[in-house]
Amino acid sequence: MLKEIIILALVTCIPFVELRFSIPLGILAGSVNLPFGIEASGFGMHWMLVFFTCVIANAILGPVIFILLNKFVGVVTKIKFIDNIYQFFVRRTQKKITKFVDRFGLLGVALFISVPLPGSGSYSGALGSHLIGLDFKKFVIANTIGVTIAGILVTIITLTGRGIFSLIFGA
Repeated sequence: MLKEIIILALVTCIPFVELRFSIPLGILAGSVNLPFGIEASGFGMHWMLVFFTCVIANAILGPVIFILLNKFVGVVTKIKFIDNIYQFFVRRTQKKITKFVDRFGLLGVALFISVPLPGSGSYSGALGSHLIGLDFKKFVIANTIGVTIAGILVTIITLTGRGIFSLIFGA
């Protein structure tokens, strides 16, 4: 059980997937064949344990990324290749987060983080908050709220989808 919890926490830290993938991975059971001969198996763990593991890991991830951005962006963007990649994400993230922040303020950052789709989440929320100059304490609050909302949504979708699948196919 400890091994699965550690794997869930680590998967939650993967950019672009975060808890959008780790929660279904933890809750669902069975195997799926992925491209390149990779087989993924769900852990079939209790939803509440999965929810808290993934939300806590993701809530910790955001502030770590925020701190790293503040400390190292100036240093690593001196390398042209890295600066080009960084500028791509800057433009994309600023475009996305600005409409949320302009409309809802701090709650806008939380809403941006809570959207359970690739391109939002703690990584993008930390980058966007860094870019708009949000202070650390406010980001931590927004990140915690956003990650919790995302965790609730993904858990509900996973449990509902599993329930519908069982009703239809009797599995």
